[in-house]
Amino acid sequence: MKILISNDDGVAAPGLKVLADALAEVGEVIVVAPDRNRSAASSSLTIDVPLRVTKSSLGYFAVSGTPADCILIAHHSVLKGELPDIVVSGINMGANLGDDVIYSGTVAAAIEGRFLGVPALAMSMASRQCNHLETAGMVAKQLTEQLLREDLGKDRILNVNVPDIALDELRGFKVTRQGHRNRDNVVVPARDSRNKPIYWLAPPATGKDAGEGTDFHAIEHNFVSITPLHVDLTAYQAFDQVSSWVSELSL
Repeated sequence: MKILISNDDGVAAPGLKVLADALAEVGEVIVVAPDRNRSAASSSLTIDVPLRVTKSSLGYFAVSGTPADCILIAHHSVLKGELPDIVVSGINMGANLGDDVIYSGTVAAAIEGRFLGVPALAMSMASRQCNHLETAGMVAKQLTEQLLREDLGKDRILNVNVPDIALDELRGFKVTRQGHRNRDNVVVPARDSRNKPIYWLAPPATGKDAGEGTDFHAIEHNFVSITPLHVDLTAYQAFDQVSSWVSELSL
C-alpha cells in the first residue's frame, strides 16, 4: 500500500509530519511537497522554469513548485510512473471551507491525485493555531482507511476540515456542502515606506452562507466536516438553458 502525501504549507510544515506519521500505520508513505509555503496556489502548474527536487532531513522530497507540480513529479519521477494507492494532502494550517476550495493548494493536490485516477482527500485544520494536529491526524487515518476500502468513483475527492480541539471533544462526522464566505473588504489598501500605494489581500472572511448543512456550521459545532467535491466542473443542469440562447446567436 503506497500513500502519496503532499500539502501547500511546505515541506517543513508541522501538519505534514503529523499526517505522515499517522498514515505510516496504514501503508508506505511517500512525501512530496513544495519546498516553501505555496498556500492559495490552487491548481497552478510551473511551466516557465524547470523544477528542482531535493530531499529533506526527514526523507521528504521537496519540490521547487506548486502542490499540483508535486503530484506530477511524485508520479513521474519519485514513483517512476507507478501509481500510489491514494493521495492525501495536508494537514493544512487553517480551514478550507466554502469558496476556499477554489484557491486552495491543499485541495489542488488532492484534485491532481484524482486526475491520476486514484482516491484522494484534502485535510485541513480549521484554525491557524493548530494546537491539536494529532486530532486531524487520527481523522485522516480513519478516512484514508475507509476510502481505500470504498472508493468514491471517478472525479470525486473529499475535502475534510477538522476543528482544532482534542479528539475526545469531537462530536462526530458530518457530510456537508460548501458554504460561502462574505466578499467584503477583500482588498486592504496601504502605503509602503515611500508612501506609494500597495494592497494586501485580506484573510478569509466569515461565512455568509453558513447555516445548517454547510461545512462552516459543522466546524462551528465541533463536527468534522466532510464535503465530497466533483472535479468535473461542467454544469450539466445548465445545458438546456445555454443551448436555448446559443440557438439565437449567429456568426
